[in-house]
Amino acid sequence: MSYTNDQVAAATTSMDKYRAGEQGEVGAALVVVGLSAERAAKEARLRDDMIRVAHRAGASLRQLAEVSGLGRKTVTAIVSDEPAAGD
Repeated sequence: MSYTNDQVAAATTSMDKYRAGEQGEVGAALVVVGLSAERAAKEARLRDDMIRVAHRAGASLRQLAEVSGLGRKTVTAIVSDEPAAGD
């Protein structure tokens, strides 16, 4: 697999953002934690979007809570927090 210079630069910038000047194992661990947190936040946004879509399509709050592993109160908050068009 090959990467462009822009892709390598973007990856290095992301890693440096989380490394916070730390070297060795500590720096590497901070990079992994930071990148994992970014990924988890993205996955949560996608999950929430799909919960809203499923709810609009007719899925019940109970069904959504069951399949997502979230509580009904959390699912209710997600479907009530409808983002603006284009967000």
